[in-house]
Amino acid sequence: MNFPYFLAKRIAISGKRTFSKLIVRVAIGAIALGVAAMMLSIAVLKGFKAEVTTKQRGFFGDITLNKYDLNASYEYSPFRLKPDKMAELKDIKGVSSIQYYATKAGIINVNDEVEGVLFKGIDSTYNQRFIEDVLVAGHAIDFSDSTKAIGQILVSQYTASRLNLSVDDDFIMYFVQERIRPRKFQLKGIYHTGAEELDKVYVIGALPLIRRLNDWSESEVGGYEVSIDDFGKLYELTEEIQDVLPIEVDAVNVRDQLPEIFKWLDLLDVNTVVILILMMVVAVVNMVSALLIIILERTSMIGVLKALGYTDGGIRSVFLYNATYLIGLGLLFGNALGLGFYFFQSHTHYFKLDEASYYVSYIPVSINAFEVVLLNIGIAIIALIVLLIPSYLISRISPIKAIQFR
Repeated sequence: MNFPYFLAKRIAISGKRTFSKLIVRVAIGAIALGVAAMMLSIAVLKGFKAEVTTKQRGFFGDITLNKYDLNASYEYSPFRLKPDKMAELKDIKGVSSIQYYATKAGIINVNDEVEGVLFKGIDSTYNQRFIEDVLVAGHAIDFSDSTKAIGQILVSQYTASRLNLSVDDDFIMYFVQERIRPRKFQLKGIYHTGAEELDKVYVIGALPLIRRLNDWSESEVGGYEVSIDDFGKLYELTEEIQDVLPIEVDAVNVRDQLPEIFKWLDLLDVNTVVILILMMVVAVVNMVSALLIIILERTSMIGVLKALGYTDGGIRSVFLYNATYLIGLGLLFGNALGLGFYFFQSHTHYFKLDEASYYVSYIPVSINAFEVVLLNIGIAIIALIVLLIPSYLISRISPIKAIQFR
């Protein structure tokens, strides 16, 4: 029979406590709150970074290919990649898709309002899944009829509100070039990404229109958007793609294209680490205090066990088993609390954010089972290792004085 375990079980379940009862409850509560706080910190960090990153990746792609150009405008010089180069790019492991686009500056004049925008042209081969996900009204551009598609446009909710536009409204956009070119559009849909730098600037239309306005050939584009499978390999794949490209074409990944946003997201990692360390310290300090008080409360029992010849190591095992039981209760309650808040928020989006400041209107959360298990194991191991230190107090207790202790 495992005597230390048996004795620890008796102490934990049926043993009577006096002044240690409150401190033990506080310790269990500290562990529970610490586990819940750490779990939610990880979930919020992952969810927030994923939500913001997905918006940037969905609109710009992971890696953008453009021709080197000294022109400082939003419009890129036209070019095209030869079929053999396209084949090489698609053969790179990790590249999931390659799409092309072009941009052109324009001015919308409607309802006595004027708004400068950047027209992003796409065509029938462009994957509009992200666009469909962020639509709040109307539909994506329908390329089944190429003639009608040229006259369709998507604008952001911000722009539609400023210009007092609704789906199916008609308006004129003026494209600025040597000779100003007006074009009539029908508002096909209204999108909302929550990312201010996108919603205030971009409208989405048909790439063939830009080709026609700029006198480009049918194969010329303003740029290519490359999507990859693993965002963690972004820089590695950017270099690999750059090695394949002609010398006049540059590959820029989305992190370098939008450095302010991603530096801000990277700073959140530091905040989360600080929270994890603080919560761990609070939980461990409370557990150490609880174990010390339990040892002091059981001083008489320790003296009796020592007088009967029981070793210090065996007595330490009794209290470590007891501490493990308390840690287990703290982890159980902490997981119930943390996962409860997690599922509540993921299903209801009850807790909101200022979308103008944070790019999302609610607190997004994301965590998987492996991360939950790893967090629990890490907390349990660290707590038990730290609790070895106060348990060595047992070796300093004299059996005679302990038996006399009341």
